[in-house]
Amino acid sequence: MIRTEDAEFYKENGYLLVKGVFNAEEVAQMRKAVDGIIRRAASANRDENAAWQGDYLPPEQLKKLVLKGFHDVHYHDAAFMRAAIHPNMAATLSKLIGPNVQLHHSKMLVKPPENGAAFPMHQDQPYFPHEKHTMLAASIHLDDADEENGCLRVVPGSHKQGPLPHVGKYYLDHKAYPLSDGTLCEAEAGDVLFFNYLTIHGSSANRSERTRRNVLFQYRDPADFPTENVHFDWGMGLMISGENPNFDKVKPDYRIVG
Repeated sequence: MIRTEDAEFYKENGYLLVKGVFNAEEVAQMRKAVDGIIRRAASANRDENAAWQGDYLPPEQLKKLVLKGFHDVHYHDAAFMRAAIHPNMAATLSKLIGPNVQLHHSKMLVKPPENGAAFPMHQDQPYFPHEKHTMLAASIHLDDADEENGCLRVVPGSHKQGPLPHVGKYYLDHKAYPLSDGTLCEAEAGDVLFFNYLTIHGSSANRSERTRRNVLFQYRDPADFPTENVHFDWGMGLMISGENPNFDKVKPDYRIVG
């Protein structure tokens, strides 16, 4: 899927947009799956607003914003299991992370028309810190994304700064790191934006009449271990490419109680 120079671009800039990873039929299947998850969540009285809270927007604006976000989507619909291990994904990941690639977690993010929530600038690292910083996000676009409907923005090369101090749960000071500093990553349905978990990123609210649906997978090298006992999801540790060199560390040390 990508060339050597693309992998070098990722290494230097901390992100890479790869065109056409998924075809139209695969995108349609995932759109249908997203709609099904939202419908089943509503039926189970679990349809909560996952919009970010904080002081990065005035309170009167913040309370109007909506985000549909659910984790572990590959447990809700097989379309996402197929996406997580898709040959095009594995081929790209093996160039960006290395021959051995492991799934960390999955989630879906849906910004509804006109009031889809903004994401303040942040790094993903505070949520699940790791030793070697190989962790990256693969954001699959299920709709065309542009500035109007709140496409992702990244700060090229910001991953080289290492972990930065965050506020709240967890985002960067919006005065020091305004969204306008980010480079727009406009994309088409089927494209995937890969970015390191240290790369500063965010997105503005969806002010358009179009939905912006993304499914996001986090991947890492299996030899890159967490530094804190946080953010465990079922399915963590699934091998996407290569092998796990650590026989005794192939899955989290879960304790099932109750």
